[in-house]
Amino acid sequence: MSKTSLFASVLLCAAAGTAGAGGQAGSIGVGAEYQLNGIGGLSVNYDAGQFHVGGSLGFGDPAGPNNTVFQLAGRFYYHVHHSAFADFGLGGSLGFSSEPVMGGNRQALVYLEPGFEIRAFLSSNVALSATGGLVIGVADADGVGITGSTIGGSAGFGLGGGVGIHYYFY
Repeated sequence: MSKTSLFASVLLCAAAGTAGAGGQAGSIGVGAEYQLNGIGGLSVNYDAGQFHVGGSLGFGDPAGPNNTVFQLAGRFYYHVHHSAFADFGLGGSLGFSSEPVMGGNRQALVYLEPGFEIRAFLSSNVALSATGGLVIGVADADGVGITGSTIGGSAGFGLGGGVGIHYYFY
């Protein structure tokens, strides 16, 4: 090997960055995220390295008049532990859903969900996420049950979770 080739090889190795596996500070992820209580839709995450924040926006218009559903959610997770291809965060989400009810009225369902999130990176910038925790019905959602769906009664809380997928740009 000539000195020029050796010098070029050393220079190339020195200039190359380390390979990362997502969850990189300053990256933005777009995708979809759904909570078991039904709130979710298109989603955006901002990963700040030690934590990530995000939100989702959902819209539905089932068959029939005056029955449009609008959903909005925000979340924050602090990364307690991370590895090259995954992280584990503690935090939670706040969800809002405006839904039609009998008689032409609407109800505003508000959910507070403290819990955890695990993100597994399938590649350097594609992440699957799974969340779990408590679902607390804050307004008009006093019948939240174990599955996160309305079951009637006055439970006001239950166990819940969600799933998501995001593509990160950096």
